[in-house]
Amino acid sequence: MTRIVIIGGGPGGYESALVAAQLGARVTVVEQDGPGGACVLTDCVPSKTLIATSVRKQALLDASMLGVHFTGGPDGEVGGVIADMPLVNSRVKDLAQAQSADIAARLAAEGVEVIRAPGRLVDPQVVRAGDRTIRADVVIVATGATPRILPSAEPDGERILTWRQMYDLEELPEHLIVVGSGVTGAEFAGAYRSLGSEVTLVSSRDRMMPNEDADASEVLEEVYRRRGMNVMGRSRAESVKRTADGVVVTLEDGRTAEGTHCLMTVGMIPNTSGIGLEEAGVTLDRGGFIQVDKVSRTSAPGVYAAGDCTGVLMLASVAAMQGRIAVWHALGEAVQPLRLATVASNIFTDPEIAAVGVTQKAIEAGEIVANVVKLPLATNARAKMQGFNDGFVKLFCRPNTGIILGGVVVAPRASELILAVSVAVQQRLTVDQLAHTFAVYPSLSGSITEAARRLMQPMTPSGI
Repeated sequence: MTRIVIIGGGPGGYESALVAAQLGARVTVVEQDGPGGACVLTDCVPSKTLIATSVRKQALLDASMLGVHFTGGPDGEVGGVIADMPLVNSRVKDLAQAQSADIAARLAAEGVEVIRAPGRLVDPQVVRAGDRTIRADVVIVATGATPRILPSAEPDGERILTWRQMYDLEELPEHLIVVGSGVTGAEFAGAYRSLGSEVTLVSSRDRMMPNEDADASEVLEEVYRRRGMNVMGRSRAESVKRTADGVVVTLEDGRTAEGTHCLMTVGMIPNTSGIGLEEAGVTLDRGGFIQVDKVSRTSAPGVYAAGDCTGVLMLASVAAMQGRIAVWHALGEAVQPLRLATVASNIFTDPEIAAVGVTQKAIEAGEIVANVVKLPLATNARAKMQGFNDGFVKLFCRPNTGIILGGVVVAPRASELILAVSVAVQQRLTVDQLAHTFAVYPSLSGSITEAARRLMQPMTPSGI
């Protein structure tokens, strides 16, 4: 029986463990924080729970547009809708623990051993887990990553915080300054603005989320500004200091921004130091990320890696797929290498931003030739009914064959809507095939089939 030891219990770890157990391997997961790892306990699950609460509150605030009004609320609160932060944060943490418990139960049901201890490589086939030494045929490293800390803005857990510390606050920040306008910064900034905080978003670039679709970023920034957020573009933070009753953020150009709290969202660093990787022959890049190939192999024989510690698209879905691929490859199963072009991603802002496949940037740069159509969400009947005015559906296809290359959806629940486009990209469907697929009327998904219809090319007489 093949012995597999997995260091790390996040999506890259527990998903690979489940696959390995189902294929008959003897599996041990070494995870010091608990099943689910940081993704479930402190990062993805808690943040998306908080965001779900903020979206529900924003819907109540926007309900007046549909003729629903709230009365009798406390003075100073819009429509009397307030966020009970002790209760909100308690629910966030309880849900994370419940999800971790569900994962633990599933692992136990499959016969996977879980050791609650730090893990490290002794050599490519030996893992040290707490006070135990385990010999393995295959090792999978899935240790994740940690919020990057700037020496000039060290978190104190009270006023200067990482996102992992936000759920310990006893009250809603009066004025939250978010440093960093990438995905995490944009998500938290929008959530706390909807929950009732005054929010200043400090962005070092000329627009929010500079690595995402430019049209999508523009829509979201417009929504944020309309909701009262102060978005400071081209404003790189130099330092963050505590004051008597808050924080002051000093920018490189000498300007300052003052608030009650500061959230630092300036990237992630991999959890790869001090766990014996380089000593075991595992190659790291300059940023400390584990270098892997498309079937998750590292440079050390028998050692694989998955998830954020590899720096390959820091998404839970990618971590899980890397882990599964590692197991399939290690156990000699049929396996397809990881195809990043088919990875669907989502930004849990309000509205959400989902994307898959090629990008508008690549098309405009001439790297890919594609036809593009963009439909504003405001023309969709269901969107009108629900009062959704912001967003769009964008679809890309090859000019001659009509094969769908990708798309972007900016809408409520875009994370659900993108699946149709993701399936089309994965299966190499054409716009004709998608256009002839029935969509419910009225529905937001109808905009996807409508976009496909607009990309259909009329048949020439010779093609009849």
